[in-house]
Amino acid sequence: MSKNVLMVVTNHTTITDDHKTGLWLEEFAVPYIVFKDQGYHIKVTSIEGGEVALDPNSIEDKAEWKEAEQELKDTEKLSKQDANGFDAIFLPGGHGTMFDFPDNDTLQYVLQQFAEENKVIGSVCHGPAGIVNVTYEDGTPLVKDKKVTAFTDSEEKEMQLDLHMPFLLESKIREKGADFQTDENWSDHSVRDGNLVTGQNPQSSQSTAKKVVEALEA
Repeated sequence: MSKNVLMVVTNHTTITDDHKTGLWLEEFAVPYIVFKDQGYHIKVTSIEGGEVALDPNSIEDKAEWKEAEQELKDTEKLSKQDANGFDAIFLPGGHGTMFDFPDNDTLQYVLQQFAEENKVIGSVCHGPAGIVNVTYEDGTPLVKDKKVTAFTDSEEKEMQLDLHMPFLLESKIREKGADFQTDENWSDHSVRDGNLVTGQNPQSSQSTAKKVVEALEA
């Protein structure tokens, strides 16, 4: 039986007037290819729907990414119906996610349903911004007592974008009671705790996606 994977990406495009952002391409394209190679059916959605803007710093002209990029030309808007019919959800990053993931009611609802049904939830880099506010129906944070990683405060400071973020991702995840796992800046680092899979940065895109596959095939 082929698995069904829901991918949700950001539509937010600005950090400051002179600093554009969006989806970080590698964090979408590489997992997309991993899932495709497994024969999974993939649905690509975004918070607002339509064409998805890429972070200008993430654009690379790689032939193997072209099919994935085509999926971003006209995405469906995420709906509460997307809580049904999928085996896994995957949240790629890009700084845009810090602005439109944490408080989006639809995304929060969908993620809560996945959590309640113990389905696979994967995210990489800033993608875990989507899970910081997710709770089970009893109010327990999704990440509480779980091994989790994400873009670190150290990496954010190295990029000199820490002062422009609505919050620091590592700090927020720690506040929610997670056992936050870090590795050296820009190293490939991903963590699987049961059906929750997270990756630290763009360099972790492939290993995070492979751990999602492991969770799905377990």
